[in-house]
Amino acid sequence: MTTHATDWRAAGACRSADPELFFPIATGVAVAATQVMKAQRICAGCGVRQQCLDFAMQNGEVHGVWGGTTPEERVRARRALVRRARRAQRGAPWQEVRAS
Repeated sequence: MTTHATDWRAAGACRSADPELFFPIATGVAVAATQVMKAQRICAGCGVRQQCLDFAMQNGEVHGVWGGTTPEERVRARRALVRRARRAQRGAPWQEVRAS
């Protein structure tokens, strides 16, 4: 059964592709990098790329290519979000005092 939250998967460009491209298990940096690049090319033309990436970010996916991003890219994006949220929290009291 498909829910509204996962309907986007049926429209993914990856649906007919080899899943191993998106979850490389190959040994060797060059082989894995080639698989990731192939997966990212498929993602580049996908109409539901953003929904895929949102799903991966919301669910903490730590493996595979999701929405055209690698696990490392998603970790960096999560860290950046946390830093921005912390800065916003620290800046909030200053903004309130200045507005008075």
